Amino acid sequence: MLTDPIFFDTDCLSAFFWVRQEHLLQILYPGRLVIPGETYTELSKVSHLKAQADGMISRGCLQLENILVASREFTIFSQLTTPQKGHVAIGDGEAACIALVITHNGTLASNNMRDVAQYVRQYNLAHITTASILKDAHGQNVITEQQGNDLWKSMLGKRRKLPNTTFSEYLASHLKP
Repeated sequence: MLTDPIFFDTDCLSAFFWVRQEHLLQILYPGRLVIPGETYTELSKVSHLKAQADGMISRGCLQLENILVASREFTIFSQLTTPQKGHVAIGDGEAACIALVITHNGTLASNNMRDVAQYVRQYNLAHITTASILKDAHGQNVITEQQGNDLWKSMLGKRRKLPNTTFSEYLASHLKP
């Protein structure tokens, strides 16, 4: 069983917060949920998302990890947020997650493939998305396919970006041969 920390970017964590299903993360990945301070700052722009994060932090279900200046994480974070030849600068939340995943041998939880795909490949990072988390929940019998479809529809209704129209379509496109 994997025990590495999972560092959540705003887009992935908020998909569960918007539909009030963060308990699925606690069931699937107990003791592994971490958000960088940058993700917390982004979530704090929406009062109910901040309240949900605060509740999980106070219950010990979610750990807040700050990047210290002059640390290895800060050096990586600074490189990722500064435009360089061959690399587009990415947002603070994504950069903080990637820096922490690299230095803590963790897993990146982000839906923002446009920004993170290059770094996932470059650093060979473990990576999950909202869709793959729901697939894990289904595979571990935490949710049924119908519940997955209902959650998927709710997330799309909250303008969360998902790769297919329905959860069933996603499952069908990700069947192991």
